[in-house]
Amino acid sequence: MKFGDFELSIVRESTLSLDGGAMFGVVPKTLWEKSSPADELNRVKMHCNLLLIDTGSAKVLVETGMGDRWSAAERERYGLETHVAPEDAVRELGLSPEQIDFVIISHLHFDHAGGAVRLLDGKLVPTYPRARYIVQAGEWDFAFKANARARASYRPDDFVPLKESGQLQLVEGNTEITPGVFVRVTGGHTSHHQVVYFESGAEKGVFFADIMPTRSHLNPPWVMGYDHFPLTSCDVKSEYLAQAAEQNWLVVFDHEYGIPWGHIVKGEGPKGKFEFRPLPAQSLISTAQIC
Repeated sequence: MKFGDFELSIVRESTLSLDGGAMFGVVPKTLWEKSSPADELNRVKMHCNLLLIDTGSAKVLVETGMGDRWSAAERERYGLETHVAPEDAVRELGLSPEQIDFVIISHLHFDHAGGAVRLLDGKLVPTYPRARYIVQAGEWDFAFKANARARASYRPDDFVPLKESGQLQLVEGNTEITPGVFVRVTGGHTSHHQVVYFESGAEKGVFFADIMPTRSHLNPPWVMGYDHFPLTSCDVKSEYLAQAAEQNWLVVFDHEYGIPWGHIVKGEGPKGKFEFRPLPAQSLISTAQIC
């Protein structure tokens, strides 16, 4: 999809199912199941959506998804269906892994960093051999000292090989990665969670990552039980939604099961609700992306 002078593409890396109560925190099931129906195990179905930003001078991949290094038991637990192996993710877009210049990871939970590395000849190596992997320094530090509540979401094998290869680039705070592509720290989901903001010409957009994983999380108080700082998530969502609606940003949801990108509009009056208007399904360039 054209976006100013950029070209944007979505890759549906995998499908997974997570507990609905965990995904919506204190919101009653009678409310959230209207937009996110649960299965017999109370799980809601989601995608891992990767975003490829081709600026013309750099190719930036946002997130890497779950990857394919999961046991049968883990696949059953998460209802995990891998749609594309890590080394083939960008091949769906006519690219090779060697052509990716930057990989931005919003935070190091396994459903975002799992595809950052792959198993090659019995050794874990970066999936994108030329890329600089962008991670917040605070997120990196926390991944190794997470407490009992948080540590299950981190698998060091997903990201330690990035440092060993010399491809890890730790940043501190809001940073321009390449002209027109920025990371912005939001906190909330984790202390150093970052979103990706991008602009080209008059066009502006944001990849929300886990500060707003699906369209069902549009209401600011609807934050995940997984969030380390839920009150921060609520405040940050309010700020970003207001900007997105006022300036007509393209918004991208990392776990939306339906069409993952579109625009935000705000209803009339001071208490007007935010609504998501998805782009047409044809904006996804391949049938593999619509699954």
